[in-house]
Amino acid sequence: MTSYSSPADLTLPIVDETLLDTPTHNKLSLSVGATHPPRILLLYGSLRERSYSRLLTEEAARILTRLGAETRIFNPQGLPLPDSVPADHPKVIELRELSNWSEGQVWCSPERHGTLTGVFKSQIDWLPLEVGSVRPTQGRTLAVMQVSGGSQSFNAVNQMRVLGRWMRMVTIPNQSSVAKAFQEFDEAGRMKPSSYYDRVVDVMEEMVKFTLLTRDVSNHLTDRYSERVETAAELSARVNLSKAVDAKGQGANPRQ
Repeated sequence: MTSYSSPADLTLPIVDETLLDTPTHNKLSLSVGATHPPRILLLYGSLRERSYSRLLTEEAARILTRLGAETRIFNPQGLPLPDSVPADHPKVIELRELSNWSEGQVWCSPERHGTLTGVFKSQIDWLPLEVGSVRPTQGRTLAVMQVSGGSQSFNAVNQMRVLGRWMRMVTIPNQSSVAKAFQEFDEAGRMKPSSYYDRVVDVMEEMVKFTLLTRDVSNHLTDRYSERVETAAELSARVNLSKAVDAKGQGANPRQ
């Protein structure tokens, strides 16, 4: 019979115990928290006049609003290619401000050549991992969706999950992939009743739940031991440098 046990040696000689943050129920408590509607930014990945990723995004925004969220949809029309203009371009500023405003994001891209579109990727590429001490996307919840012109696929949503992890976001488990999207919307641009629509509702319900659960503790959830170690080391180096400068100054001017 197999016996399972803990390691005999439970010491952590490499870990700085003073910087180790043990999760507790109190730190994750929702008893006191924000009461405003969850703020959700929605991005889509096509500039076509009848863009199915935009129509699906608008449908998601309607559902989110019904579920009590505040939504804003970014229009990528006019957003320059990454690095082709300075970051003070009005569309870049608009996108970054919306990302800072958001507590969660919904990403929706068509699948093109087996992956997400350049229109969508350009939006993510304009969002830096860090601006000063602020990370525009860290700790925010993320829901991913895609539309396809043919059979159902998950290539785009899988790529968006990779992007979400890279951007340090909390990607929810559920997702939506709408096949043959041209058949799923009426002439007015509204999504027809279907299992695809039901899945979008599922995803948005989950999105609101996860955002409510995490938004007040997102800093705690994404706080990293390695970064605390780095910050402590930088602080120590700065203090030691200051002391060295002071000592040098005192040595050069002993009577002062």
